Amino acid sequence: METVSHDLLIIGAGPGGYVAAIRGAQLGLDVACVEREDLLGGTCLRVGCIPSKALLESSEHYVTAKEGMKEHGVIVGDVGLDLPALMKRKDKIVRLLTGGIDGLFKKNKIKRYRGTARFVAPGRVVVEGADAVEITARHTIIATGSVPAALPGIVMGDRIGTSTEALAYPEVPKHLVVIGAGAIGLELGSVWARLGAKVTVVEYLDRILPGMDTGIASIAQRLLKRQGLTFRLSAKVLGAHPDGDACVVEVEGAEPIHCDRVLVAVGRAANTAGLDLPAAGITTDAKGRIPVDEAFRTSAAGVYAIGDVIGGAMLAHKAHEEGIVCVEGIVTGHGHVNYGVIPSVCYIDPEVASVGRTEDELKAAGVAYKAGSFPFKANGRALALGQTDGEVKVLADATTDRILGVHIIGPRAGDLIAEAAAAMEFAASAEDLARTCHAHPTLPEVLKEAALAALGRAIHA
Repeated sequence: METVSHDLLIIGAGPGGYVAAIRGAQLGLDVACVEREDLLGGTCLRVGCIPSKALLESSEHYVTAKEGMKEHGVIVGDVGLDLPALMKRKDKIVRLLTGGIDGLFKKNKIKRYRGTARFVAPGRVVVEGADAVEITARHTIIATGSVPAALPGIVMGDRIGTSTEALAYPEVPKHLVVIGAGAIGLELGSVWARLGAKVTVVEYLDRILPGMDTGIASIAQRLLKRQGLTFRLSAKVLGAHPDGDACVVEVEGAEPIHCDRVLVAVGRAANTAGLDLPAAGITTDAKGRIPVDEAFRTSAAGVYAIGDVIGGAMLAHKAHEEGIVCVEGIVTGHGHVNYGVIPSVCYIDPEVASVGRTEDELKAAGVAYKAGSFPFKANGRALALGQTDGEVKVLADATTDRILGVHIIGPRAGDLIAEAAAAMEFAASAEDLARTCHAHPTLPEVLKEAALAALGRAIHA
């Protein structure tokens, strides 16, 4: 087997890995990346963030064409669904973006190896697959991401699967059961509900969107119920199995649920299978994650880890930041990720977005705070769009007025949260946000009004 050497080896070409590779090349390193899938971009790009958002957008257009045009004075005839065309558009977007990363690798002279990486020692990796080779590297970054978590008693198969399968159902399910009320389950549940499926969401906790602001999550649940989703909360799933062309979901203390498809969306687990981490001198924690220090160094000299594989929020943009900071730390000796201002978004309708601490967290920590909320129904742009559900909530320190958290449910919440994250990155106060002139009429004016409300002086309340 041929042996080659590189300055920096990245294992995994997902959101953290490919960004780390590009940044390393920009800083003058000889960079290589091992990826087992033909397409670059990882789960996020191939079977996660990007294809799910494509389906969400298409399904939203379908609902709007069916139900939302008349009030605008637009008369639409019979509206039909061409599911293959919808899927073809999704796949085209994925191919475009994965091809773009391939082009960036070539532009930055990053050597790509197709195959699966396995450690034989710290700084030494064997690649098994199309590009069989042994690689030695001064620095190695593990960026292998995560895989869908499993539940005991669930028999996975043709009709019972994960988000990967739910992105490509060949027909609209008559009845889809979603196990798990986190972002993945609610997003894909929304897609298929819009396209005509009956959707039942079963959740072990007594609420949806765990980790999000409780009040915002309650609004989201109410609006999703209005859209036709059914929720069974505080429900423990004991198992699920196929039954001919149907499925049966067993729920503790309740009648079984009969359906024709099941989506298991109970979270994700670190993907370390096959890496042979002990050969590199690395031991995972109780949850299978790789422990790292503040510079993303593992217990093995010259070996680092980033993204989902180290735990924390399993978000593509978190992995992006960690990849850049890790490489910059290797080359320059310094770098920092501000975990307090990493936003999260659930792309249901309306979108839910959050950055910073929630009211529950502040109360538990005994932090004195003030809160201000403002509804989209009082915003001119939202009224013009016909999208008035939801609100913005701003939480600020009771003494210093520094913004501690911002939580949004409403139109384009995923875009609006960027202003809040930028404000918090620069330690802005509610007064700073309230004093910033916002264009009129725009959706971000709701942020300004919520900040004013936290100060007790909202103008349009």
